[in-house]
Amino acid sequence: MRCLLNRITAAVLVCILAVPPAHPLSARSELLKWLLNSTRYDSNLPPNFDDDEPVKVAVEIFVSSFDSINEITMDYTMSIFLRRQWTDHRLKFNGRLYNTSSVTIDPRKAMETVWIPDVFFSNEKTAKYHDVTQPNHLLRIDENGTVFFSSRVTLTLDCPMYLRKFPLDSQNCSLILESFAYTKDRIQFDWAASQIDKDEELKLPQFFLLDTNFDTCTKTYKAGIFSCLRVDFSLKRDINFYIIQTYLPSVLIVTLSWVSFWISYESVPARISLGLLTVLTLTTQTYSIRATLPRVSYVKSIDVWMAVCLVFVFLALLEFAIVNINTRRQHRYTIRRQSPTNKEKETHNNGTMSEDGVEPKLILKLKAAKIDRISRILFPVGFVVFNIIYWMVYILIDD
Repeated sequence: MRCLLNRITAAVLVCILAVPPAHPLSARSELLKWLLNSTRYDSNLPPNFDDDEPVKVAVEIFVSSFDSINEITMDYTMSIFLRRQWTDHRLKFNGRLYNTSSVTIDPRKAMETVWIPDVFFSNEKTAKYHDVTQPNHLLRIDENGTVFFSSRVTLTLDCPMYLRKFPLDSQNCSLILESFAYTKDRIQFDWAASQIDKDEELKLPQFFLLDTNFDTCTKTYKAGIFSCLRVDFSLKRDINFYIIQTYLPSVLIVTLSWVSFWISYESVPARISLGLLTVLTLTTQTYSIRATLPRVSYVKSIDVWMAVCLVFVFLALLEFAIVNINTRRQHRYTIRRQSPTNKEKETHNNGTMSEDGVEPKLILKLKAAKIDRISRILFPVGFVVFNIIYWMVYILIDD
């Protein structure tokens, strides 16, 4: 009898030891079922629906990329982590889950099972959530009912630009978010303590991010007054690209047009070819720059630069026209002197000198050479003076 009891006791112990302990995931699963039970929780209603107090939502933004700033369409593209935090007393579970202070909900069901503030971007052109390889959402519920929800979003936002100083300009691009369905007495947005954060390796193409300014605002529509948040990004354009691609080539083209002043005025094809080549090259460069900019009604600084450069190149070609006119007058005078009638007159006048004792042919040559010598000094000095005035005006004067 005693042996039988010992065998039964041993068998019971083996069975007890063979039964696996309850897995923590099962406890979390039971907790979520209890929290999100439709009889006690309705995800269609905000937390304070029956109260007079609005739901306070703290918003934080993490900028992962900031690029594609387009002057033609006047917008910019950025990817952010939009983080929101609020308190929903219906989701409290103090002491119901041992050694765990929070639970995370599957991102595929997060937006369907829990009430989430209906945030939208009022200056948005296009936007999308990321879903590779799973929907990029994080929803965590703390034991005191605090809900943290983060989403990865890519946005193309409107950014009106003032381009009078382009490419020496600074721009201010905004991001504005607000509630679509709930008025200010239902939802109130506020910036979180950290407000905004960005990737340490974040770099903007052609721009420097100088500062970010945060503000709270309200929007009034026919449907009511809505709470909103605004962040302004202060951007300074990096001019190095335009110095290499625009300013330096145009300076070289203008300088090339001055080479004609050192070419003999008798080399007509060479000077005409050089003048036309520089004019056409600068005209082509001007049109290529305008193709990348919007058609605004005011004059931009790049327009002033290209126009003055074109004037200098055109004046260099015009200078040769004046020299050529003097040369042609010289040839006409020579032909006239070689005619029999003029030879008789010159013999009668007893010489070939003008009133001041200088041969007229030599006078015309001296005039043409003098125009070239003056141009060699006048054109570079004028261009340097223009550069000093241009850079002082557009750099020192504020937008």
